[in-house]
Amino acid sequence: MTNMPQILDELWSRGTPCPFSQIIDVRSPGEYAEDHIPGAINLPVLNDIERAEVGTIYQLLGPFKARKLGAALVSANISRHLHKHFQDLGKDYRPLVYCWRGGQRSASLSHILAQIGWRVSVLNGGYKTYRKHVLRELEAVPETLSYRIIAGATGTGKTQVLHRLAERGAQVLDLEALANHRGSVLGNMGPQPSQKLFDSQLLHTLNTFTSGTPVWVESESNRIGNVYLPPKLWSVLRAASGFRIHVPTDGRVHHLLLEYAHLVTDSETLKRILNVLRTRHGTSPISEWIQQIDAGKWHEFVASLLAIHYDPAYGKSSSQCYPNVGENIPMRDVSPEAVDEVVTVLLAAP
Repeated sequence: MTNMPQILDELWSRGTPCPFSQIIDVRSPGEYAEDHIPGAINLPVLNDIERAEVGTIYQLLGPFKARKLGAALVSANISRHLHKHFQDLGKDYRPLVYCWRGGQRSASLSHILAQIGWRVSVLNGGYKTYRKHVLRELEAVPETLSYRIIAGATGTGKTQVLHRLAERGAQVLDLEALANHRGSVLGNMGPQPSQKLFDSQLLHTLNTFTSGTPVWVESESNRIGNVYLPPKLWSVLRAASGFRIHVPTDGRVHHLLLEYAHLVTDSETLKRILNVLRTRHGTSPISEWIQQIDAGKWHEFVASLLAIHYDPAYGKSSSQCYPNVGENIPMRDVSPEAVDEVVTVLLAAP
């Protein structure tokens, strides 16, 4: 068995290469999808159906028959992995293997790999201890870094500014990318990670940053779609200083129409989403927005949506959530040239 904190220190030490050839998660695909160590591959020794079947046999017929069935299934799955995954690997291959608690599933694969002659490590405590480590680190790591907030109303190109900052070598924490959501009622970008997987990816990202160099972050709320920021990170972000970008309304409308072009081409989905706002704004504005969509009056629709929904919400939450973000920076539009000019200003700021 390999000690959990020691292993994670090795895996995530800043500037230190991973000491293992691969990290292998032998849990079922469903367990792996919910959360896993960043960079781990999934070679299940029991799939989701098999795992449920063994559990049912255990409950109905007892542990002996469950172990017999489990052994047969595990053996068949490991045999398949040996033929497909491990066949061409050389003598210097060094894997780290883990399961739920560092028990029978990881032991079954690690024993066979060790018998072949590979140097195998098994994570002591498995995923269960790893999860405790993540939660503990998310209470400590955020305070070791300094942050600068990029604020601005909807459509001011905050994400484009972050991306350009990253291209120019700055440290950037892209929370929307990690959450796979833009943080608004129209912000769905596809399936979101589970809260546990979001936490893992977030901690992994934080551990790539260098203390003493600012980390640039967009002014998100503590909830992005269906996932939440860890309380400690939310606390230090709220206390951080930063900059507020201002773009004229026409420039914001133009940018949003490009960013959300998929909703322009799928107006029925857009209208269904807008109905969620009926309880907040009443029937009248929703009906007007739908009429504008049906008439193809996209500029008028977006301008109205900003004026009635997004801008008041931003004005209400901005000063409350990020009271130390004060300096205003004008940006004429969200073109690449304008974004680059603003990034130059940001990087030169003390």
